[in-house]
Formats: sequence, C-alpha cells, structure tokens
Amino acid sequence: MSDFEPTIIAFVCNWCTFTAADLAGTSRLIYPPNVRLIRMMCTGMVDPKYVIKAILEGADAVLVSGCHPGDCHYINGNLKARRRMKLLKEILPRFGIDEGRVKLTWIGASEGVDFAKTIKEMTAEIKALGPNQVKNAMVL
Repeated sequence: MSDFEPTIIAFVCNWCTFTAADLAGTSRLIYPPNVRLIRMMCTGMVDPKYVIKAILEGADAVLVSGCHPGDCHYINGNLKARRRMKLLKEILPRFGIDEGRVKLTWIGASEGVDFAKTIKEMTAEIKALGPNQVKNAMVL
C-alpha cells in the first residue's frame, strides 16, 4: 500500500481557487501532483452527481473549492455549494463511500500557499484511507 498514489478530482471556482492554483504554480510551490483540476465558473454549478460519478469512475477523492463565503462573484453560489455538499455527505454512505473522500474548502485568489497546503493535506488523508474500494466493486 506504500505505492498507492491517490487521484483527486478538484472542482474549483474560476475566480478564486483556480487562480490560487495558478498562483501556486507560478510561485513554484511544491505540492503533490495527485490533483486534477476541473475549472467551474462557480462552485454553485457543481452538481452532486458530478462528485458521485467521479468517485464511481475511479477517483480516490473529490475536492470542491471556491471563494470564501461573502466573496462569491455570483452572489451566493458558494453558499449553494455548501448546502449541496452538506446534503451529499449525508447520502454518501448509502453508496458505500466514506464521506472523508469528499471535501469542501474556501481558497481565495491570493491564497496559493493555502491551495498547496490543502492538496498536501488531502493527499495525506486519502493515502491513509487507502484506495477507493467503490470503483473496484462497481459492475458494468
């Protein structure tokens, strides 16, 4: 299991977290290459079906990250995302998915260091959980 490298799918806000990821890269901050960014205009556009589908199709974890509450470019999109993620975490066990595999964070555009730290922490947490067992149990 020491060879396990998790795959993390990240649905990120175009205006804040994506910009923070870009800042982390241009600042040459070091963080694990385990994350695959999916740029959304707003986290309010992240449908819970996207999160479940990502996990069922093999992702070891999913990160949803956007603007801090009160700073959303679309007024309340991040608040909508927070409500959706709360409800999603309540139903994940029905799919046999550990709720620790899904995380919601707020990372502002100028917080490249926080982005790198979040990815490092999440990668370590998912390594401790081990590989996603749901993808192996899925029958097509």
